[in-house]
Amino acid sequence: MPILLKWHLGFLLICVLTPTFLAASEKAAGNENVYVQRVMERDQVSGEYRPPESQGSLTLRQDTTQPVIAQESTAVSSYDSNPVAVRAVDRNISLFTDRIRERFSLWLHRSGRYLELMKDILKAKNIPEDIAFLPLIESGFNPNAYSVARAVGPWQFIASTGRKYGLKIDWWTDERKDPVKSTEAAANYLKDLYEMFGSWNLAMAAYNAGEGRILKALNRSKSDDYWALLNTRYIKNETKEYVPRFIAARLIATDPQTYGFVDQEYHSPFTYDEVIIDRPVDIEVAAECAETTAETIRELNPELRRWSTPPNVSSYALRIPFGKKERFTENLSRIAEEERFSISVYTVKNGDTVKRISNKTGIPVNVILELNDEEKIKPLKAGEKICLPPKDKFSLDRDDRANASKSLKIKKIRVKKQMSRKIIASVNRKQTYLND
Repeated sequence: MPILLKWHLGFLLICVLTPTFLAASEKAAGNENVYVQRVMERDQVSGEYRPPESQGSLTLRQDTTQPVIAQESTAVSSYDSNPVAVRAVDRNISLFTDRIRERFSLWLHRSGRYLELMKDILKAKNIPEDIAFLPLIESGFNPNAYSVARAVGPWQFIASTGRKYGLKIDWWTDERKDPVKSTEAAANYLKDLYEMFGSWNLAMAAYNAGEGRILKALNRSKSDDYWALLNTRYIKNETKEYVPRFIAARLIATDPQTYGFVDQEYHSPFTYDEVIIDRPVDIEVAAECAETTAETIRELNPELRRWSTPPNVSSYALRIPFGKKERFTENLSRIAEEERFSISVYTVKNGDTVKRISNKTGIPVNVILELNDEEKIKPLKAGEKICLPPKDKFSLDRDDRANASKSLKIKKIRVKKQMSRKIIASVNRKQTYLND
């Protein structure tokens, strides 16, 4: 079959089977990696970027009726015979060992906390374990990493892709930050990409840029190889650099001493106990019951966005320090239920509606509804008391501020459009008057 026809058929098939593939967008690095992005951009301007050449034949999977089992022991295929690829990897090794050495050392330190856990999850899903090094270049293994593109967590999921792969993202929790749940989602996404493209290089490139962009690039270039795309303008420089950067990070992480990271210290592994609670509990109360600090509870449960566990679920698996399960249960039983979960009481005023209270307080309507009985809040009556988040414990997080900024921009655009319509209408009326 001619290669051009092959790619057109592949493109059509994937559009039919995965209608949401265009939702995956290019993810910038986490805010902690912004400096790295700027360094790479300066290198692009100075002409240090390379156009790697073909590394071999990698065939796009067109038959998705039979799932592809990723049996490779490593995601890195041989590139030694490709001099341009070698230079690209070497350049990134120099970046990590020289220009951002201290920062990369911090990432290696963090990797000790999550690496083995992530490897176990990937292995269970029959995915090469060294894919677990991908968060090194995505987030520096920072669960709270937040990019300018609003990608979040160690695997830098955007919201649409995270939800597509089962991650819950709402006002109370953001599972993109959870090292276990996000790794499971990333494993499923990467496995889908591998089954789509038949190549880990292309799967990782698609993870960075979105499968739609990579598919279009392959179709336009009439190629089925990642390295060949670097000869083209069909993918952005960030994606051209993505796989070489991963290879470089993996090489250093698996043999740090060879690359000058002598006596590298690592964070202790991510260990914990879980307790199932059927009522919301303040993080401070949970810390007291577990005989630890609120900071430790947040570190173990990075998905929690607010002052407490979510009240909009029937039960919640809370992580506490390992070995503290019995003490937690015992201590929690001594605390009255009304003292476990903090709320503020708001007295309804004349003319108040849930929407109006939401606008005044900045608390979403659905959150107000979740904190109150529906019979009590619909309709509101003056003098009634309703529950709201506690002012002294509630504050907007980064995603809240981003949403508020986006809403403000939309409102400004609407106002401009309305003003434009009024001005046009006014001019038309004057013109009509003059013509008469």
